[in-house]
Amino acid sequence: MDINQTNSIKPASGRLEDQGPATNSFKPSLGLLDATMIVSGSMIGSGIFIVTAEIARSVGGAGWITLMWVLAGAVTLIAALSYGELSGMYPKAGGQYVYLREAYNPFIAFLFGWTQFGVIQTGTIAAVAVAFAKFTAYLIPGFSEKNILFEIGSSFSISAAQIVAIISIILLTMINTRGVHRGKIIQTVFTLAKLLSLFGLIIFGFLLGAKQEIWSANWQNAWVANSISLNNGEVITAALSGMALLGAIAVSMKGSLFSSDAWNNVTFIAGEIKNPAKNIGRSLFLGTLIVTIIYVSCNLMYLAVLPIHDIAFAANDRVGVAAAANIFGPAGAIIIAVMIMISTFGCNNGLILSGARIYYTMAQDGLFFKGAGQLNKHHVPEKGLWIQCAWASLLCLTGRYNDLLALVIFGVLIFYVLTIAGIFILRKKRPDIERPYKAFGYPLMPILYIVVALGLALLLLIFERDYTVPGLGIILLGVPLYYLAMSSARKAKK
Repeated sequence: MDINQTNSIKPASGRLEDQGPATNSFKPSLGLLDATMIVSGSMIGSGIFIVTAEIARSVGGAGWITLMWVLAGAVTLIAALSYGELSGMYPKAGGQYVYLREAYNPFIAFLFGWTQFGVIQTGTIAAVAVAFAKFTAYLIPGFSEKNILFEIGSSFSISAAQIVAIISIILLTMINTRGVHRGKIIQTVFTLAKLLSLFGLIIFGFLLGAKQEIWSANWQNAWVANSISLNNGEVITAALSGMALLGAIAVSMKGSLFSSDAWNNVTFIAGEIKNPAKNIGRSLFLGTLIVTIIYVSCNLMYLAVLPIHDIAFAANDRVGVAAAANIFGPAGAIIIAVMIMISTFGCNNGLILSGARIYYTMAQDGLFFKGAGQLNKHHVPEKGLWIQCAWASLLCLTGRYNDLLALVIFGVLIFYVLTIAGIFILRKKRPDIERPYKAFGYPLMPILYIVVALGLALLLLIFERDYTVPGLGIILLGVPLYYLAMSSARKAKK
């Protein structure tokens, strides 16, 4: 990558003491509500409407299904509360990238930033955009992925859904280049809308769709762990124990944890949050708590409305659509389609808004394209936003964005572990820095998170090797890129 720039390489400590003159600085304009909406809005996409199907097939019983979401919520809350200490220490744009740089070195931080740009952030944007397009096609059939607009042989084609997905990314990028205040309006409005609609779905589900016989049947053998599969229309049930059960838990929590992911995105935009040392920590707690309550409640509603079999084998895993059809009748599919359109559009706004701030900080460190480290007249990294937009749009065209996301699950867990372990390192390395918040339950809660996340990563390495090993390879690809970036920066300095 061409990163030639006038910036010199930062000191060995990796700290960026000066983020540029006043004309090239972020403008704090986001309050606690805005930050909380970014946390919640970035977390809630389409996962809550589909992931429970895979969990039901993996572990079976209603108790186990609920436990997977409770555990995911608890682990996410512990991580978010731990990040509160780091965000208070370093309330700067870049968030997790900065924490890793300060606790370890620029190399580890670059690997994180590279993975975010190459796959995690942009791949998530692409996947969420295509989910938006797919459910838009419920209302406008012409936007279907089956409507092929352009085709080259049998190996490459472009569908109407992909074009709609790309247009949505471009539109949100364009809005966010006009200033963070425009992005925050979309974020707040769409997040409040989807929170209210999800609460509405849960309430109406219990009032109109819940049936006592379904609830009782689902909870009759709630803690009997079984894998469920179909073979020629026949349901095959296999009891789980030992390593098989641990593997099923790992696969299940992979879905529930990543339905709750992206909560850390608010740390990337610290430079634009008012009183970031306190408001980031507060927004992390409030946002993750709200989403955890919604996710657990929504799954309890599913268990009151649908038999386990219907949850496990919902068409295309669309549990939300199946539940809405039972609650609202034929109009249910349209209601869910509108809800997911709102949910995914708002989710992508938060991802797009925050992602470019990582690349801004990397560019300031001499480790990314020079233009990404510049702010426009609206005090936002416009070039970084468009670079992100271009790569996310290309991922939409590949049609393999979901595979890309699966490849980095192992790596994402490792980076979370490294970041939270950084709390222990920084307490020894930088005891002098003011800490408006302290990690909740330190040292036990952070250690618990590290143990759980490492255990899950190990289980995924054992049971989903086809994804975790190549995913690790993608991260390690950042090693030569780092040294290439350093070499390029040194030449620019001469």
